[in-house]
Amino acid sequence: MEALLNDRGVVVLDGGLATRLEEYGCDLSGELWSARLLADAPELVRRAHRDYFEAGADVAVSASYQAGFAAFARQGIGRDEAAGLMLRSVRLAAQARDEAGAGLVAAGIGPYGAALADGSEYTGDYGLDARALAEWHRERWMLLAGSGADLLACETVPSYQEARALAELMRETPEVPVWVSFSGRDDAHISDGTPMAECAALFAGMEQVVAVGVNCTPPRHAAPLVAEAVAASGRPGAAYPNSGESWNPAARAWTGSADPEAFAARADAWRAAGARLIGGCCRTGPGHIRRIRAHMG
Repeated sequence: MEALLNDRGVVVLDGGLATRLEEYGCDLSGELWSARLLADAPELVRRAHRDYFEAGADVAVSASYQAGFAAFARQGIGRDEAAGLMLRSVRLAAQARDEAGAGLVAAGIGPYGAALADGSEYTGDYGLDARALAEWHRERWMLLAGSGADLLACETVPSYQEARALAELMRETPEVPVWVSFSGRDDAHISDGTPMAECAALFAGMEQVVAVGVNCTPPRHAAPLVAEAVAASGRPGAAYPNSGESWNPAARAWTGSADPEAFAARADAWRAAGARLIGGCCRTGPGHIRRIRAHMG
């Protein structure tokens, strides 16, 4: 990652993996989300990663965001098989990278709420303290830290307590590069209402943290949140928000613009705010990443 940043100034991340898989016609309605396809259709997961590399992404994030031992167990999948599927997520991304000829693989670490599949990943309202959250994350963390991935991507972190838990695990594995991205509720706070500055400050002075920023957030909040994260952490920023569309539950439809060119134009402001890792999250696809690559040069 450091070499890429030094060479390019900005590292382009991939877009929404689930978004691309749904475009293939995959049904991701179950609680395992895209992680189910690690068993059912691994070739499609590899193909989706390759699509993003071909669009200009420098990094693929593995399909392990929703994966967790308890979630797999609820589907009748034992611990050994679950561990094998999580490791497969990294191998599939690496295979796509090798097919593309260059790039990095980040092992995706989703928040506790993602494994619950109850929406709490967007609020951080878990009722667990940092110690309990660290214990929950630890087994998967150690597995993916040793998976051969180039780094870990801690994504959509919604709460201060979960950020504290992740910082604890980082101190246990200081040799593992990591980026941390929070979900934001407005221009200054993460999803549980804690100021971004307070959360980002947890990672100040941690050399293994390659970036701190935001994902799975409306694009309009990305620049101010990144600026807060960079100032408080002293680390480069990360910005990979959602497309800008909003889900209308009554109509069961997405509304708003998902125009890739307009999305990529916003990336200039994210870069100006200090983002050095830039990509897309929900409802973004290869078209968005291709245009970000063109904007970033």
